[in-house]
Amino acid sequence: MKNRSAGILVYRRKEGGSLEVFLVHPGGPLWAGKDEHAWSIPKGQLGPDEEPFAAALREFAEETGQTMKGEFIELAECRTPGGRVILTWAIEGDLDPADVVSNHFEMEWPPRSGERQQFPEVDRGEWFEVEIARRKIHQGQVPILGDLARRLEAAG
Repeated sequence: MKNRSAGILVYRRKEGGSLEVFLVHPGGPLWAGKDEHAWSIPKGQLGPDEEPFAAALREFAEETGQTMKGEFIELAECRTPGGRVILTWAIEGDLDPADVVSNHFEMEWPPRSGERQQFPEVDRGEWFEVEIARRKIHQGQVPILGDLARRLEAAG
């Protein structure tokens, strides 16, 4: 399960029909100055024997402080260039980025200082039109956006 992650992609349609997706930016000092190709869907690694959809819901709650209920769309499995498999479910909804509250992780910082600090796993969330999201999201996750757009277009 080490190379499998599960996540939730929230989307909304704006007036005029444009599609927006909700992405999160990783927290911590290693990501502080990065923007393009740094954002992600809220997701995380599956636990041992954890059911993927349950893991996706758990990770979404941990990274955003929010829960989503409703009709989920299971998207195609995405395999990143690094070999990670991402299982994703999409749901139409609306979130206020100001309400994002993330869990924290601990790491040695500054490097080789012996000091440990805590950082939020996600430092912010934001809505992006899909074309902008393609530039913001990790390259390995771009196919997730394409699959969502195709499915919504096919559904009318």
